[in-house]
Amino acid sequence: VDQKLQVLEAQFKELDFTKDNLTQKFEHHSKTLANQAAQDELWTAVLSFKFTPMELNILYSYVIEVLIRLHTRVLEKLPDLVRGLPTLASILRRKVKNKRIRVVWESVLEEHGMQEGDITALCTFFVAHGNKAEYYIAKVRQMYIKDVNFMITNMVKNQALQDGLLKAVQVIEKGKAVTAPEEQKSSLEELIP
Repeated sequence: VDQKLQVLEAQFKELDFTKDNLTQKFEHHSKTLANQAAQDELWTAVLSFKFTPMELNILYSYVIEVLIRLHTRVLEKLPDLVRGLPTLASILRRKVKNKRIRVVWESVLEEHGMQEGDITALCTFFVAHGNKAEYYIAKVRQMYIKDVNFMITNMVKNQALQDGLLKAVQVIEKGKAVTAPEEQKSSLEELIP
């Protein structure tokens, strides 16, 4: 009886260990699927834009300016790596394995009030529309559209993309994304009776 009890106890321990491993795998798989679904939704939103070419060019101009600004800021903080980080893509690629680049990248994002999700949305926009969009300088952008924030909030339905674009506009116009879009909406609602 003692021997059978020990065998059953060993089997239960083995089953418990197997259950824990499967649970971890399922949790990881669930996170991967959720991440993939969010990426699919973002790509769908970016590719189904209903903007005029002028509006697209204006958004592209903000996106490209903020991506250049972030790249330049990282290079300013890592002058010894300038030759090894010729593009923002090189920073994004190398930050995964290089802690120094990752720490600087995160501090640059924080300085500008941005997060990784914002950069993902902006890079997705850039990849999808960069080949057909034109850059407009600030004066031209302001001449065509007086309130780009209003345009973004009304026309961009994907929340991640909307947040990224709004923050890009804030960074370019004010130097930093000062408030989260939710906070901005609530402060606007307070001002408008």
